[in-house]
This record gives sequence, C-alpha cells and structure tokens, in this order.
Amino acid sequence: MKIAVAYKWAPNPQDASVTGDGAVDWSRAKASLSEYDQVAIEVGRRLADATGAELVGVTVGGADAGSPMARKTALSRGLDRLAIVADDSLAGASAGRTAAALAALVREVGDADLVLTGDASQDLGAQMVPGVLAAVLGWPVLTDVTSVTGTVGDLTVGRVLDTGAQTLRVTGPAVLALAGDAAVPRVPGMKDILAAGKKPTAVVEIASPPADPLTVLATAPPAMKARTRRVLDGSDPAAAAAELVAALRADKVI
Repeated sequence: MKIAVAYKWAPNPQDASVTGDGAVDWSRAKASLSEYDQVAIEVGRRLADATGAELVGVTVGGADAGSPMARKTALSRGLDRLAIVADDSLAGASAGRTAAALAALVREVGDADLVLTGDASQDLGAQMVPGVLAAVLGWPVLTDVTSVTGTVGDLTVGRVLDTGAQTLRVTGPAVLALAGDAAVPRVPGMKDILAAGKKPTAVVEIASPPADPLTVLATAPPAMKARTRRVLDGSDPAAAAAELVAALRADKVI
C-alpha cells in the first residue's frame, strides 16, 4: 500500500520582487519546499505510520527539482522515498502541465490509491493542481481537508468550509488537498537529515505533457483612475470648507 505526496521545489516568494511593469521578478528567489507541502507530508507521515503504508514523494519541475539539496530537504521531512521528473521543459510550467506530469508520475509509481497535496504552491498559488490532477487520474478530489484518519480505501476526511464543518467517508482512490492548519510540520533533526541521504530516489522520464495553450503576452500594473472633484468657489467659504471636508471623508482621506 502506497501513499503519494505531491510537493514542489519552487522559488520562495519572499525573495521575489515586482518590476515597474507589474511583472514578478524571480531571478533572485531561492528555491525551497513550501510550507503548504510540508503540511501534506506531515499528514501523510502520520497516516502511513498508522496504516503501515509506504510514503512516496512525487514532484515534477526543472533540473533543480532533482538536486541533492531538494531531495534531502523533502526526504528529511519524513518521506520514505522519492520519484522525480526533473526536466527543464517543466520549469515554471503552468498548473495544467504540472498536474498532467504529476498524474503520469503517480501512474509510474503504481499502487498508490491516495495522493496528498498542499493547499497551493508557493510560487503560483493557483490552487488548481489538485483538481486537474484528480481529473487526469479520473479520481475524486477534496479540498480544504483538515483531518484524515482510517486506511487507504476507507478514510474518514474532515473539512472546514464557509458553510460549516463536513465529515466524509472515502472508499476509493482520491486526491486530498490539505488546508494549511491540518498539521504542524515537524522540524527535521540532524538524524533526519543524515538519514535522508540514504533514502532511495528514482529519477523518472515521462512523455512530455502537451504544450500549454495559454501564453502570457504582457503584464501591467492595475490602471489607476484619476478622480477629481471641484469644490464650490469661495463666495461662501464656510459652505466650501464643509463640502471639502465631506468629500475627503467620503474618499477616506481623513
């Protein structure tokens, strides 16, 4: 029995900057494992420990996704092994291409009837990959998951929605996207970091996903609408002052 956890080695948005034309400059951003994915790994580790399942980390991305630093960082969080697609053609790929490649990788791993993901990736934050991944696999998807108990094939899943709390039973393969507060990720110790270097990693080649049908042609900051309001002339200074104060308060200037 296997549980797959999809994670992403991605640029940290804290290191990014926005240029004058509204584009995000990632050139100085260092890659890391996002806090959302750390939650998914922690939930997966607890579930695997309770059921005896193998916990397999799956990721797709550029060549840096297979770097020693990326592998050791992910494995030290509690994964048993990794399956990686490290292809520069997938660097910065859209949510659709990433999800399609992840689905192919999950099939390559085999015998995984549960895929856990974070709420969103730290670079794009589109929250689309879990849904597209599930659609490609032909599995149901549940988002905003706060708890997972039971065994693979018979899980009890808790969710917190705007309309209230929800508890569901999942009796087949599924993709679960974990909410950020589903668990507190463990902090790897020296023993975990050293053990990570001895865990197996498979670098997998898959058929390249179809080209992204969407292309960003240009970016620009939001257009600012100039607003002017003319105050009455000074023939009645008191009335003009009162109108000016009212206008400033209406625009929340004062």
